[in-house]
Amino acid sequence: MLIRIDPGSSVPLFEQLAASVRAEIVRGSVVPGERLPSARDLAESLELNVHTVLRGYQVVRDEGLIELRRGRGAVVTDRARDYAALAELLPQFVAEAKRLGLSPAALAALIREAY
Repeated sequence: MLIRIDPGSSVPLFEQLAASVRAEIVRGSVVPGERLPSARDLAESLELNVHTVLRGYQVVRDEGLIELRRGRGAVVTDRARDYAALAELLPQFVAEAKRLGLSPAALAALIREAY
């Protein structure tokens, strides 16, 4: 699993971390039942405060993608399969939007409107 953060970004570090974990789940790089790195280990490797990592993990937990268990750490839930299935639909959806000449901004606006 590859977690990427940009300390110079205006996006808070915990949100970047949550987005990166979410992306890895959607890509299928991590699967249900798999343990994520401990908050302490991840904080050390990314040179972040452990509370920043925990906050990022909590965001993904609140979305139902991971469970946080004392002593067991962060574990990917079965809901990750649903996200991965949705991700499989995206390439065809994006290709059709491109074929129709929709800009990324227009496509995002349509998704926001439908959501």
